[in-house]
Amino acid sequence: MKKPSAVVPETGLDAYLLRRHGTVLVEPGAGPGQPQPWTAQGLVALEADLARRGHVLTAPLRAALGRLRPLDLSAAGTRLLWGIDAMLGADRSHVPLFRRFPEGVPSHAHADYSAIIRGYLLCQASQVCLLCERSSLEAGIGALAPCAHLLCGDCYRERVEDGGDRHCPLCRTPLERKRRLSTDTRAARKAARELQPGQQLKPLRLAGPAEVAALAATALTALLARQTPLSPQDREDLALLLDHTPADPADWLPAEIPVRETRATVLAALLHRDREAARPLLAGHLTTATDVLRLIWAWSGAEPDLLPETARTLRLRSLPRPLRRELLAVLDAFPAGTLAEDLRRHRQAWLRAGELLHPYEHRARFPYAAAAFAVVRQSDLDLHGLGPQLREAPAPLRVSETPGGHTRLTVETFAARVEHTLEQGDLPATVRLLARRPGELVRRLHHLLRVHATCFPGEPLPAELAEALPGALRAVAPGPLLGAYGRLRAPRGIGERRLYFPRGRVASAHSRFDWGTPVPDRLSAPVCALIEAELLRRAEQSAAASGRYEVAVLDAALADLVVPFAERASAKTLVAVPRGSVQGLPGGQHLRLFVHWMQRPHQRVDLDLSVAFYDEEWQFTGLCDYTRLVTGPRAAVHSGDFTTAPPPHGATEFVDLDLRALGKARARYAVVVVFSYNDIPFEDLTDAFAGFMTLTPSEAARQRTGSFHPRSVRQRLDLAGDARICVPMIVDLQTRSYTWTDLNVGSGTGFHNLYRHHAVVGSLAADVLTHFAPGSRATLWDLACATAAAGSDEVLVRDRTGRGLGVYHRGADEPVSAFAERLRSRHASDRRTEQPPDDTARLIAERLAGARAFAALVHADVRAPAEVCGTLYRLYPGPTDAAPDTLERITAGELTARFAPKG
Repeated sequence: MKKPSAVVPETGLDAYLLRRHGTVLVEPGAGPGQPQPWTAQGLVALEADLARRGHVLTAPLRAALGRLRPLDLSAAGTRLLWGIDAMLGADRSHVPLFRRFPEGVPSHAHADYSAIIRGYLLCQASQVCLLCERSSLEAGIGALAPCAHLLCGDCYRERVEDGGDRHCPLCRTPLERKRRLSTDTRAARKAARELQPGQQLKPLRLAGPAEVAALAATALTALLARQTPLSPQDREDLALLLDHTPADPADWLPAEIPVRETRATVLAALLHRDREAARPLLAGHLTTATDVLRLIWAWSGAEPDLLPETARTLRLRSLPRPLRRELLAVLDAFPAGTLAEDLRRHRQAWLRAGELLHPYEHRARFPYAAAAFAVVRQSDLDLHGLGPQLREAPAPLRVSETPGGHTRLTVETFAARVEHTLEQGDLPATVRLLARRPGELVRRLHHLLRVHATCFPGEPLPAELAEALPGALRAVAPGPLLGAYGRLRAPRGIGERRLYFPRGRVASAHSRFDWGTPVPDRLSAPVCALIEAELLRRAEQSAAASGRYEVAVLDAALADLVVPFAERASAKTLVAVPRGSVQGLPGGQHLRLFVHWMQRPHQRVDLDLSVAFYDEEWQFTGLCDYTRLVTGPRAAVHSGDFTTAPPPHGATEFVDLDLRALGKARARYAVVVVFSYNDIPFEDLTDAFAGFMTLTPSEAARQRTGSFHPRSVRQRLDLAGDARICVPMIVDLQTRSYTWTDLNVGSGTGFHNLYRHHAVVGSLAADVLTHFAPGSRATLWDLACATAAAGSDEVLVRDRTGRGLGVYHRGADEPVSAFAERLRSRHASDRRTEQPPDDTARLIAERLAGARAFAALVHADVRAPAEVCGTLYRLYPGPTDAAPDTLERITAGELTARFAPKG
């Protein structure tokens, strides 16, 4: 149904709060202080709709909604449901709340809500208490009769039994004599069959204006301090939060913003808001010529990534004269050689930018800036009046005479000098040169070791490199450091397939055979040891700066999560699984894949959802797409081919995979592919996304009830950018796991289908699994172990099954490095227990009570005590999210950014 703009306004901050914090901002209404009959009935209907989506209202939020007038409640409830559906991808088929409110509130809403809540209790007794917002395993969670609101035993005794008030504390409904509703009913069992075992309701909390301001300020500070590039979702959040900052930048702008693209975005926003107040900030924040170019790009409304495809289509916005002079002054203050080299690095972009800056107009005032543009343009110095000023140009600029008698400037770049020394075979000179730029040294580390192994076989690490490397590692950012670590830690062979990820707006990959000399272990092992020591040193610095932890809790399954890389090219997703990570498929025998798209008016776009099957040796065994709707004995079933997706509804295609039936066939791998059949790039569509859900056999069989189940959606990603073929994931049918790829394949031209591209898709998928094989890349387990060992003397490690719990204590005389190695290898724990997962989670929760803790979890299924504080990373939401604000939530990118150099 088309979104009613009058009822559901575009409120970006509301969507941000719901997605990142699970909070809802309720504007005060003009209604009475207590819920009125129609409002109370509307709340029940809203709760039923939320329960179908796996969410529940906590007491403060329910009370705030209950004080709204009926029409205000209708608007707020509809907006909330749309926000949740938009996250899941269900907004296209969503039916708005209270279509005829207040005349048509459904009378069955209470029965629906009651049945759904009891179904959740049958699947998982440890739900969330709507008063204290905790999941209580000890006291138990019960549903009140007859309203079905969830309360823990402590809250029930305090608010009902001890107080003698036989009313529900949330809705004031008179309670029956029994506290709990019976869950053994036909409706409850029916609802339970449609849920995954152990599935929990997600609490929605109320956010007041003061809390919203605090959350926005904290989030903005974290984004500006991030030491790694922002993902597309983070960039959207940054633009949203910048619109809600105080007018005076001195109140919130930090002295340094590490990521240069972020810096350009912020400065451009400030210039658009108040140009005169922002101009004095430019000199302090623009530290290279490329920073100035990024600012010009951001000022013109583009992403400041300086990609060639952006430069070809970007229309630069004119610069006011005072701003032009300010930027030329910034450029002129840089060393002349460095300035000219930076301009040559992005020559085409600077040629366009020079048309806005008019550097020769102010050549007398800013001669070095004008000279740098003369190098880029290869202009005659005398023609622009620069000859007399630059007859003796500073190094590495050189004045030369052309055969025609013209005077020109040339510059020898840093990269040219490095390549020259390599051609001469002078490795010591190369190392001395690269040591001036630590990032370049670490990025070329594998190349340097390969050259040394080729030229000097059998010799150890060269002395010059061994001497320069520790200082370079101290200064380099986390990305190059962890990239070098992942490249060198695993053994490599001659003729291996290497995977490359070119820089771009969308993630693409190219592979080729590498016949170069492998780096032997005698060279790679010392370097990996130096990198591990540097990571540990940075973790110790972070612990010293922010305070040590009393206990750390880690999931061993973090070893399956690759450290995020190339985040600026990652797609927006429901769950932020890093590219290359392996995750087990959720419970359920059926996997339902989906793709939805909507084309622009007067346009026809045909997207095709396809699945290719391969055996153990990556030989193509079959497919399921629009050319073959049913594979095997209904092991894979396609919903049918839509060839157009007109607004306002668009079109959706599905593919159902019966994992049990596929496991009996010859197929080992299933590669999911989305094609743009008629070669229209995804970025030309109004909306396009793909994903998957897991279904029970009964859900998969009941096609008549609808093909999209919002509550069962496990992952979705947006299809974007100048791409026509997307490979979201690779499913391993034998291990019941999937590798999240988020990659795009080069498409060429013409009409695309799976049979045409199955060889390329299969080769890419095989190379991806090899590239991200266990032990070949840096993982979040490596970072979590370093953080835990450096910051705490007690570490709890939960195994992959959730049953085993190992307890590690650092010895009195044990070095941090030895403790970290014990954790990484999970060797010699002080105590280990084996018990059901719920009991393991309870033990962890008891240890977290009252402690300052570091927790890195895959599933946030540990009850968080109200008094816990510290830091939490989790991939999937759960009861731990109900922890108080004293527990700082971080993302995988923020965990990586904690390993930035600190001097």
